[in-house]
Amino acid sequence: MSRYTAPLADIRFALFDVLDVEKTYARLPGCAIATRDLIDAVLEEGAKFAEQVLAPLNQSGDAQGCTFDTATRSVRTPKGFKEAFAKYTHGGWPGLTADERFGGQGMPETIGAAFKEMLDAANLSWSNYPMLSHGASSALEHHGEDWQREVFLKRLISGEWTGTMCLTEAHCGTDLSLLKARAEPAADGSYRISGTKIFITAGEHDFVDNILHLVLARLPDAPAGVKGISLFLVPKFKVGKDGTMGARNTLACGSLEHKMGIRASATCVMNFDAAQGWMIGLPNKGLAAMFTMMNTARLAVGLQGLGVIERAYQSALAYARERLQMRALSGAKFPAKPADPLIVHPDIRRMLLTQKALCEGGRLLGLYAYQQEDIAKHATDAAECERAQALVSFLTPIVKGLLSESAIECTYGALQIFGGHGYIVEHGMEQLARDARITTLYEGTTQIQALDLLGRKVMQAQGVGLKHFLAEIGAFCAQHAKDAALAEFVAPLAAAAKNWGEITVELGKRTLANPEEMGAAAYDYLFYGGYIALAYFWARSVAAANAGASVPPALRSAKRSTARFYFARILPRIHAHAAAMESGAQNLLEMPDAQFG
Repeated sequence: MSRYTAPLADIRFALFDVLDVEKTYARLPGCAIATRDLIDAVLEEGAKFAEQVLAPLNQSGDAQGCTFDTATRSVRTPKGFKEAFAKYTHGGWPGLTADERFGGQGMPETIGAAFKEMLDAANLSWSNYPMLSHGASSALEHHGEDWQREVFLKRLISGEWTGTMCLTEAHCGTDLSLLKARAEPAADGSYRISGTKIFITAGEHDFVDNILHLVLARLPDAPAGVKGISLFLVPKFKVGKDGTMGARNTLACGSLEHKMGIRASATCVMNFDAAQGWMIGLPNKGLAAMFTMMNTARLAVGLQGLGVIERAYQSALAYARERLQMRALSGAKFPAKPADPLIVHPDIRRMLLTQKALCEGGRLLGLYAYQQEDIAKHATDAAECERAQALVSFLTPIVKGLLSESAIECTYGALQIFGGHGYIVEHGMEQLARDARITTLYEGTTQIQALDLLGRKVMQAQGVGLKHFLAEIGAFCAQHAKDAALAEFVAPLAAAAKNWGEITVELGKRTLANPEEMGAAAYDYLFYGGYIALAYFWARSVAAANAGASVPPALRSAKRSTARFYFARILPRIHAHAAAMESGAQNLLEMPDAQFG
């Protein structure tokens, strides 16, 4: 059976030694509450909840799945899931990072991200239920009216109700210009929403009395395309402006999707039949509010990938230490035993180190993005806010795309380490491999993340976020240029960052001549930049470990060894991605469609 122990030592190292969150929070208005003592307490209690409440339900939940009652159109979650959510709300976890004005605790988003990684690693299916409530809360906070914040937002933050995000239709996934759901104005100022949405996470469940659906739909006079989309809040039970819950709304779950993974997460077809809803934001401006939710969700899914990597690594490492198989090539390492444990073999170590390097480097990448979100939200200097927001925007598709794809690589490696036992349900590896797959798909596939990164965040935004990030890497390399202890990392990092800038300029020129070049290069560009970003955080890790007087010697040594592995065996992947980008679009486009088969 797969077990989980929250990696508190590495989370603390990331937060306090590398990212120096104490210093950040001390100077940000509204964040001074986040002292080290309080952060430590949150992490400790969060670890207990993840390890003791959620992790034991992971495999049983997968085996049971959710049950759909066709007569009542209701969903029953696996045994223990509802009770776990009650403990979650009783502990105040839904409001951990929410604004105190609406009943939240006001902790920084970075600390919420560290807690969320634990939830995702412990039980990915369960963690989906509160995830989109967080996105719905963000949309209401930024775009809702005062009464909507009072009536709906406070109940999301308390955990009394949950939220969803209803975008996708059967004929319409990423291309929202094809959206058909419609909204008719009503005399009371509300709207009547009709249409069918698919792939709706937590669209129906038994955790709470009311579920708030944030639905994209078109008004009768809406212009065609994405400029004619509005956002509406449609509750399962009608709610008046005074907060009174009324009759059941005319919406229902049509069915549950039968899925490859996250089987304990209710993924619903939702039917809306002139259901009462309230507009969020302005008419025909629903995309702005939707992207508030979407960007929150994309970072969150990146953390899901990270959590799965951590869980897979822990299991594979424990198995590699226990399982005896053959002798080391250089002679017996454990002569008293009939064979050596797997961990003595170089290729087992390659897979373990890949998991460790992508996990710990990815943890820093994710937490750094959330730290920039905190700065953008709380800093008083306008330029600092703009810089932080540009960095968050730029890094979001990298966090989502790289960490979710790395989850697939790392769960595959874990399966290989277990061998045939990895294919057996009892060990839990096949569940992690199945669960990991979805992280590359929902909230935008990897290809969508790549196009968003290169097309929107670099080309359209004129590379503002990239320039800030490369400047930060350059400043780090200049600061440590004469540090002999970092020389093996600083020189290749500086060279890679320089090449990143040059390749971007070249792609911009080629895209001006032929727009297809952007689509042809985007996938490789995401990984090229992602691996350089991880190299930066590995170099920072070594620097922080060297400088931290309280860092245990074993951790300091492990960081250096893992960084060496990363720079020697993973960072060189950028050369293959560079070659693919430089090859151009023609090799993808020259073959006629008919010749594909």
